[in-house]
Amino acid sequence: MNLTNIGTVKEILGRHGFSFSKGLGQNFIINPDICPKIAENGNARQGYGVLEIGTGIGVLTKELALRADKVSAVEIDTRLLPILEETLEGFDNVHIYNEDVMKCDLRKIIEEDFKGLKAAVCANLPYYITSPVLMLLLESRLPVESITVMVQKEAAQRLCAKVGSRESGAITVAVNYYGKAKQLFGVSRGSFMPAPNVDSAVIKIEPYAEPMLDPESEKYFFRVVKGGFSQRRKTALNALSSQLSISKEVVGEALRNAGLAENVRLEQLEMDELIALSSALKELDKSK
Repeated sequence: MNLTNIGTVKEILGRHGFSFSKGLGQNFIINPDICPKIAENGNARQGYGVLEIGTGIGVLTKELALRADKVSAVEIDTRLLPILEETLEGFDNVHIYNEDVMKCDLRKIIEEDFKGLKAAVCANLPYYITSPVLMLLLESRLPVESITVMVQKEAAQRLCAKVGSRESGAITVAVNYYGKAKQLFGVSRGSFMPAPNVDSAVIKIEPYAEPMLDPESEKYFFRVVKGGFSQRRKTALNALSSQLSISKEVVGEALRNAGLAENVRLEQLEMDELIALSSALKELDKSK
């Protein structure tokens, strides 16, 4: 069954009375070159179990199942279940969880389904939920080797930007704190049905084995990042003083202790400088 053939897809969907949900951000891949590339770049191979988030009609699921030992997919749309039974018939190494990825226990799925296997995540993420899902995966520190996802092109550029560059933001810092991110390849809007209004790109994040900071310092670090980037055009001195309710004198002292200029903006700082500033400020902050 050719799941990237428009005629075949329309026939299957029509037979099951399926209509696309804008609320779920459903855009199914019809470019036959995309899913094999995602699978091959996303560690879908022998010795691996792959967690997929959002199946659509199973185009990527099928490619993952052809390569990996096991595939566990989380799909929220109950209407897709009978379609997947048909499109994935014969693949006994696939298990579909009809759940909301933001509410289910992903760690439990990985640990129970992928015993004795390395694990990876692959997904074609709906644009509206890209950041929440990525942060869930990273903050949960799941035992995965890689996270390979397709996202909106603009989001890909921001997620994979160098911390301290003009393109970076709070989400850039967060992703780079948890792992190494890189953009793999672009995907044109015509590769989907229905076609979205923007192009996409596939990125890969390789999570670090150990956290950069202890839990208490990490929590404070993200307070600093969130506070500073919420007013990114202001100097770090003004933004942090305002958002963290700390006197400018204390913030200024922390900047000096971290070897930074008082007129620097948080968005200009690289990762090691952000960590140095956060550590210096945490030492001086009496309200923490």
